[in-house]
Amino acid sequence: MNLPAEIGEQAINTIIEQHPRIGEILDNYEIGCVTCGVGICLVKDVVAIHALGDEIESKIEQDIIAYLEEQ
Repeated sequence: MNLPAEIGEQAINTIIEQHPRIGEILDNYEIGCVTCGVGICLVKDVVAIHALGDEIESKIEQDIIAYLEEQ
């Protein structure tokens, strides 16, 4: 995923604390980062780890970027 470094290079649990909407976006695609007990994956790697394919990864990236632009 090609996200801004301040988001992409951080652990997902930290980002979800700061931006709960990102957790909701991931949950919409059945990526359960919100309920994960570990939460140390980097945001930029989260989607790739779940191997959902390029099209879904692109859509998730677009959704996250659109949310960040609203902020």
